[in-house]
Amino acid sequence: MKRVLIVCTGNICRSPMAWGMLRQRLAADGLADEVSVSSAGVYGVDGSGASEPGVEVLAERGIDISDHVAHTVTQREIAEADLVLVMEEGHRRTLFYSYPQYLTKVFLLSEMSGDYGDVKDPYRRPKAEYEICADRLEKLIDEGYDNILKRLGVAR
Repeated sequence: MKRVLIVCTGNICRSPMAWGMLRQRLAADGLADEVSVSSAGVYGVDGSGASEPGVEVLAERGIDISDHVAHTVTQREIAEADLVLVMEEGHRRTLFYSYPQYLTKVFLLSEMSGDYGDVKDPYRRPKAEYEICADRLEKLIDEGYDNILKRLGVAR
């Protein structure tokens, strides 16, 4: 089984949303048994659930992330991942500094679609900001999906 690790700052907003979206897409394509998806934060809010606005926004899109439990990324998770997708350049720098031996598998999520921009953090912002974030994540996952699978060596 191939493993994707999605990383943001606290593991309560962006990475759980992207985790839910990518898992749903893989399941819809019959690839849930071939690719596992997990998420973590560079400064994880250990034990917290996903932010309520994020849970609501994804529920409105038919994705349930209400069972998410946040945690800080570990070296083991990065070592076991085949692909690590981060939300911001700062996350990538943090992982490079802490775990330079894994730099070849860490990418911005946006790189998968050729965008190369950060995904803005909606933390402590109105629900509308979570909707904007979810729209961006959905676009990046949709446009980068084939490249994600290619990097994992998984055929559609």
